[in-house]
Amino acid sequence: MQAVKPHRLLVLLAFLMATLGFAGGVWHFAAREALDRLAERGQADLRLAGDRLTAQLQGYRQTAVLMADHPAVVALALRRGGDRAAASALLARVADTTGSLDLVLVAPDGQVLAAAHEAAAWLPMTPDLLRAGHGALGFSHRVDLRSGRRIFSFAAPIFAPDGPVAGALILRLDVEELEAPGRGDAMPVWFSDELGVIFVSNRDEMRFRGFGAESKDVGAYYPAGIPLPPLEMQGTALAGHRVWTVEGGPYLPARALMLTRDLPVIEMSGTGLVDAGPALRYAGLQAVAAAALAVGFGAVLMALATRRRALATQLATEAEANAALEARVADRTQALRAANDQLTRAQAELVQAGKLSALGQMSAGISHELNQPLMAIRSFAENAGLYLARGRLPEVGQNLERINELARRMGRIIKNLRAFARQESEPVSRVDLAAVVEASLDLMAGKLAQVGVTLRWSPPDTPVWVRGGEVRLQQVVVNLVSNAADAMEGRDLRVLEIKITRGPERVTLTLADTGPGIAEPERIFDPFYTTKEVGHSEGMGLGLSISYGLVQSFGGAITGHNRTAGAGVSGASVMGASVMGQSDIEASDPGSGVSGAVFTVDLVAAGVSDGDKTPARGAALDAGPDLRANGHDAAWDDRLHRTGGERE
Repeated sequence: MQAVKPHRLLVLLAFLMATLGFAGGVWHFAAREALDRLAERGQADLRLAGDRLTAQLQGYRQTAVLMADHPAVVALALRRGGDRAAASALLARVADTTGSLDLVLVAPDGQVLAAAHEAAAWLPMTPDLLRAGHGALGFSHRVDLRSGRRIFSFAAPIFAPDGPVAGALILRLDVEELEAPGRGDAMPVWFSDELGVIFVSNRDEMRFRGFGAESKDVGAYYPAGIPLPPLEMQGTALAGHRVWTVEGGPYLPARALMLTRDLPVIEMSGTGLVDAGPALRYAGLQAVAAAALAVGFGAVLMALATRRRALATQLATEAEANAALEARVADRTQALRAANDQLTRAQAELVQAGKLSALGQMSAGISHELNQPLMAIRSFAENAGLYLARGRLPEVGQNLERINELARRMGRIIKNLRAFARQESEPVSRVDLAAVVEASLDLMAGKLAQVGVTLRWSPPDTPVWVRGGEVRLQQVVVNLVSNAADAMEGRDLRVLEIKITRGPERVTLTLADTGPGIAEPERIFDPFYTTKEVGHSEGMGLGLSISYGLVQSFGGAITGHNRTAGAGVSGASVMGASVMGQSDIEASDPGSGVSGAVFTVDLVAAGVSDGDKTPARGAALDAGPDLRANGHDAAWDDRLHRTGGERE
């Protein structure tokens, strides 16, 4: 197992300490807020309890004062013929009505003059009675020794007409009756006197307990055994408050805020205990939640940091791998570039070899094409010499004109051969397809005548501009015408139909022969595939494959298929839908069932503004004046007539 690095351990410890500090801060803030609210609510409850007790005592005080002024009570106190029985009955009714423990009329010396209930003849001189003897309203509390009850006592003085106190009306209250309304309160409340003894409380276990009376003598006011031992309480400063830990039984809170309030009207001090446990638990939960949140956040940060380190390591590894791969790719690319250059050179050499092969195949016809004009020139020259010797100048001029025409014809054939043989390196530009077909037919005229092919070709009246290379496109047409002538050699019907169909964006060149057709149309453009006999000197199987690549380099397409039985010459471009009409062969004999192959070359049409090369039709292929003035070529007619060929 990998050891934890020291700096990571320090970071972890610092994070834990920060988490504890954050959780402690959250606890302190939450506890302070909660304890502040508890203190406010507790003060309100303590104020309510104190006001309730004070209001109850004030009500009884008013009762004592009012009864002290009652005529029956005053008459009896002044001993002016008052009826004791009637006065006692009156006091009993008032005691029952107000809920007082007793109402007693006494003389200044303590002699009982009338009482609501049976009472002793003399009462002890209690503080309230002594105060009333001095002409003031007396108030005191004590424990009745006979009944053990806690009593509040009011003594209202009764004055004689001449001014001295003639007696006092004493109203006694049972503290149990005063405590009854507050017994259901949630907050323990008690009221202690100036001696520090709890005299009134809504919790029984708090009665008579000492509360700050350790140094005071209470024996003169309370029976033996009072006060009881005080509660065991220990205060701790928490969140800006003093929280007391109380051990006083199940009805007192274990941890509480102690609130106090002085009640000078009744000469007591009120105290309340607000349970601080829920607030502290709530603060603890918030602190735990904050700690959990901090730990979770820290875990996420740690995971992200770990992930970042792992990612950095992975990226470094990948960078090294990418660098190695890029080096390999660069080496491979260089090797492929070199191989591609070799392939390009080989392809160019193959194309040139194909052209030279085609020139070799055409050599016999070309020799004948050049030999015929030379023989004619020799004959016309001899004749011109004879006519000149005889002085027949018009005939001499005619012979010289024929010699000039034959020389031009030879020049055109030689230029077309030179252009066909050269290696073209110019980019694709605008080319007149009709002129290319014308030049190709010039080159293949000898072979067509040798085989005895009838040519059906009507040149368009205007140039047909396509995108391509002039020499390369001429090689494609020468290959197709040469293959058609080879296919029809030895056939009874030898007809080659050539037609150009224009479209808005495509131009289609269709060549249809009457040969045996294509045995395997799907393989016709494969390299080294040939239908010629084995050992045939002209059957290398590269012509159509080269043509396929050349046409594709122009953005075009070339297809080949067999002529359907009973149908005319038809061809469809894979790039468009240009269709030729029925041929003259099937038109003359619909049931002839002529076989043959149909090749379609589909090229991209070129506008007037496309490219920079805008030669006139045949200008780049033909040097000198064209002998086809008025749409007629005398040389073609003469050549085909002598070789048995036909041109339509």
